[in-house]
Amino acid sequence: MYPITFFIVTTALLFVFGLVALTIKRDLVRLLIGIEILFNAANLFFVALSTQHVGMIDPLPQSIVMMALVLDGTVIAVGLALALNVFKHYKTFDIRKLRRLKW
Repeated sequence: MYPITFFIVTTALLFVFGLVALTIKRDLVRLLIGIEILFNAANLFFVALSTQHVGMIDPLPQSIVMMALVLDGTVIAVGLALALNVFKHYKTFDIRKLRRLKW
């Protein structure tokens, strides 16, 4: 069994990578990848907390994470479909150029 600090550090690194991808990148696809990294960091932390009882693994958080993975996949699929539609119409993924399209 790994100590909880290993999972907390890994989760924190994933969370920072996801936030950096959201704040620095100006591409729709890379923003979606950053969101997916944030989702995975939260899921890893949730599962890591469920395994901290010696000799027992709680199945409830793991089943919740499995449902969250399915929902995360659908969110990213819809986001990629929207990004593809934006690219077909405006020929760019750059959000700085797309901001000019406001009402």
